Amino acid sequence: MINLLDIRYVRLGTRDRAQADSFARSVLGLEQVREEAGATYFRSDNRDHTLAYFEGDPTDHTVGFELRDASELDAAAAELSNSGVVVRAGTSEECEQRHVEAFVHFKDPTGNKIDLMVGPHHSGRRYFPSRDAGITGFSHVGLCTTDAARDERFWTQVLGARVSDRIGDAPLLRIDDVHHKVALFPTTRSGVQHVNHQVEGIDDIMRAWYMLQKLNVPIAFGPGRHPTSGAMFLYFRGPDNMIFEYSSGVRLFTTEDEINYQPRQFPRANESFCMWGSVPDIAEFRKPAEQASCS
Repeated sequence: MINLLDIRYVRLGTRDRAQADSFARSVLGLEQVREEAGATYFRSDNRDHTLAYFEGDPTDHTVGFELRDASELDAAAAELSNSGVVVRAGTSEECEQRHVEAFVHFKDPTGNKIDLMVGPHHSGRRYFPSRDAGITGFSHVGLCTTDAARDERFWTQVLGARVSDRIGDAPLLRIDDVHHKVALFPTTRSGVQHVNHQVEGIDDIMRAWYMLQKLNVPIAFGPGRHPTSGAMFLYFRGPDNMIFEYSSGVRLFTTEDEINYQPRQFPRANESFCMWGSVPDIAEFRKPAEQASCS
């Protein structure tokens, strides 16, 4: 079984890179690292970068995960291939674009694009955000799934993730001690559903809420608190209708949890997403009947 070490970056295509870059700096509050080869790189912690906007199709998304060493990468590529997954090694040019030593690329059963890499670069400089957003780091992504049960099997049986909880059919998956690094939300498309950054506390979430309202940035959900992970949150819409999330206070699993924990089943209802009463304006979080009425 493949052992994912950590989530590393997300790459998002955009038709208007200037607008996307401005949002990442001025609204999201990330540090711009560089511009090269038609892409702009941003970081939220001591990693070389955690978000890259590149000129391309706004539905073209890739999520990168780190493995420990080259032998694990080779073994992962072989296991994926033996499972019937088409795998290709990244070229030298692509490795330079991602600032990694080596990687392989594949798609999960829904078609979500995934990189597995070794030797991702770190920054020798202290993280210096473009504004005081309180961000402590890039933490997780929501991914789309066209068949949640099928994709859960792939992510758990092939990629080694563990189910922390489920909301309806949507599994929240962990790869380390954090409650989830990937969440799979049923829908009719592939791609990244939302991008999460952790912030220091509730004060940062509320400051962001007031700032986003002042800037007329659409609030998609929150402020609220997830009953699953315990995290306080705020979701808002960015360029190309991508949803971004600030959250704080996510549950961390102990060694004892890993031995004894039983994933909980929550119904697909508003209160399963927010224990404070906030109602999501996010299609993948609504009940199927609500999705149809709003489409």
